[in-house]
Amino acid sequence: MNVQNKRTRPRGFAAWNPRPESLALVRDVQAVLADFSEHLPLTIRQIFYRLVATRGFDKTEGAYSRLCETVNRARRAGLIHFAAIRDDGPARYEPASWADPASFLADVLTDAQRFRLDRQDGQPVRLWTLCEAGGMGPMLARVANPFGVPVMTSGGFDSLTAKHDLACELAAEMETGTGAEILHLGDLDPSGEHLFTSLAEDVAAMCQTLCGAKPTFTRLAVTREQADRLDLPTAPPKPTDRRRFKGDTVQCEAIAPDVLSGILRNAITARRDYDVVADMLALEADMRAALVAKVGGGQ
Repeated sequence: MNVQNKRTRPRGFAAWNPRPESLALVRDVQAVLADFSEHLPLTIRQIFYRLVATRGFDKTEGAYSRLCETVNRARRAGLIHFAAIRDDGPARYEPASWADPASFLADVLTDAQRFRLDRQDGQPVRLWTLCEAGGMGPMLARVANPFGVPVMTSGGFDSLTAKHDLACELAAEMETGTGAEILHLGDLDPSGEHLFTSLAEDVAAMCQTLCGAKPTFTRLAVTREQADRLDLPTAPPKPTDRRRFKGDTVQCEAIAPDVLSGILRNAITARRDYDVVADMLALEADMRAALVAKVGGGQ
């Protein structure tokens, strides 16, 4: 085989002269990214469903593959910023190091300026957020983290170890008399409903044994009511999936990023005691100011 004549995918940054239909798709993607600039990075799956909902893009696997390839070429050509798209890359483990003592002290001061208390402390119910799609985790974390609510991706919760670890965390909280509630966002399909049900039942049973109490599991999205009200794109269940399920399926990424963020934000705020929040934030501000003064004075 003549390797030199073998056609390969582009490598590195690559100039690109797209055909008109590809250029039109790039411009549609750019428009979606501009519309949701406050929620970046988006996954390609989220962009796909925005194109389906607003620009008549075909809801087929072939169309999705074409979108992936087009976005790949556009990123390599500098037409779409790399930071605007989220795709799970390799993990990196690296020890911390500093150029000199001054840079270390500067980082300590920066950490002091970011000092926060546990913003769920004192609330009657402690919240956790689980999302089925890992790519949406950072977007949802921007909503939940200011409230002190952790976001976990639940796709890996078929793992017995992951279920046990979560049950231990919930049980430790409930042993203090605080309630525990898990807010779940996942696909409306046989797999998503099975994952939610099995996770809730398994973790609740472990918690019952560990602390004599069960947490609450609440499915925030996607619900059938949301699918109808938001007129979300649907698809029939896969014929190979024989688990009990009624109606067409809906992917969580089909909900617009701002709408999905709002669903989570509203759920969290509806469950917070804001007198407790106000006292917590005031105490946090006082402690932060004292810590910054102490660290800064030591430089």
